[in-house]
Amino acid sequence: MSRSEALIDRLHALHPKLIDLSLGRLEDCLARIGNPHLALPPVVHVAGTNGKGSTCAFTRAIAEAAGLRVHVYSSPHLVRFHERIRLAGRLVDEDALADALTEVEAANAGQPITVFEITTAVAFLLFARIPADLLVLEVGLGGRFDATNVVPRPAACAIASISMDHMDFLGDTIEQIAFEKAGILKPGVPAATSATGPAQAVIAARAAELGARLAALSRDWQAAFDPDGGLRYADAAGALALPAPGLPGLHQAENAGLAIAALRGWNPPWLTEAAIAAGVAGATWPARMQRLTGRLAAELPAGWELWLDGGHNEGAGQVLATHLAGRFADRPTHLLIGIKAGKQAPSFIAPLLPLAASLTAVQEPGQHLAMPVEAIIAASGGVARSGGTVRQALAALPKDGPPSRVLICGSLYLAGEVLKLDGSLPG
Repeated sequence: MSRSEALIDRLHALHPKLIDLSLGRLEDCLARIGNPHLALPPVVHVAGTNGKGSTCAFTRAIAEAAGLRVHVYSSPHLVRFHERIRLAGRLVDEDALADALTEVEAANAGQPITVFEITTAVAFLLFARIPADLLVLEVGLGGRFDATNVVPRPAACAIASISMDHMDFLGDTIEQIAFEKAGILKPGVPAATSATGPAQAVIAARAAELGARLAALSRDWQAAFDPDGGLRYADAAGALALPAPGLPGLHQAENAGLAIAALRGWNPPWLTEAAIAAGVAGATWPARMQRLTGRLAAELPAGWELWLDGGHNEGAGQVLATHLAGRFADRPTHLLIGIKAGKQAPSFIAPLLPLAASLTAVQEPGQHLAMPVEAIIAASGGVARSGGTVRQALAALPKDGPPSRVLICGSLYLAGEVLKLDGSLPG
């Protein structure tokens, strides 16, 4: 176990709950270390149920294409905690992370605080000390009381699509969840959203209350693929003809569009059409419709493809179904599904059932809070078959037909285990 891992394990003892949405504990901790959240570079704050990670990836890629040094804070990590903190373009190294954890733990002096709150303080401390031109800040959960929301005035805010998830913390209606996400909006700060329907209405109402200029999907901006696979974006500032997004999936048109809309609402001088085009094409984000080409992929027959996606809620199931019916319609797709316990498994699985050549329930030994295989089978209405581990499920797939695809999905925790097995570690 590394020094940082040991420190993070010890910090779990400071609060009885893993999640306890509040800002007061973190504000007290930040005050003890000099309020680094008040000394950050310009911040783009990103919330949402589905797509916020991809939106962060596009935002980062556009800024880096313009020559900026970019910090990124994201969660959860897939393999190593270090993935959560990117300092001026590079993942935080072990010594810097462990030293900052030690410093913040000492300053906190044993006061009750959740692990996410104290590691957010660590991130802000590092972001304030290492020079950069931009911080892309991803909300952990919700928005209004998420630890990242201590930043008083970001340069821009973005709220990705909204669907039912984390209802025990955010509410059991789309409107309630959207209200929590809209909590990141700030007076006078430009914002953009790709949420639609009732969620967009809630976000728009909150933006109007705050005097935050909001660019909303369909109402103020549009993004869609053209027949040649490129991306067309348009808003009041004009239309852009862009290359295909670097992240595969039909849904990435809206995520790229959201990043562009948020940045154009802010309109910094470095934001050029060339930077937008290069960033859209060059964005990467692990476990978001990622094609695997390592050890696991080598176990499949020649011509087969292995894909990985961490989507795990109702909205993600619908997005994946659209992708299967569109880009993946040219050959059979076998699904290997592993889900986190407590998730709404039936609503994730239901849209995928009619599109899968087969559906296999899996559970990796190291998968955090994994739902038992039997529960996944029940959530599929008995359609899924028991597959054991991912490697066992891959070996058991029928391979006497035409070249096929395999998509592993259902959990970011499963995705992390799969990346380890494949040897495709995030960097």
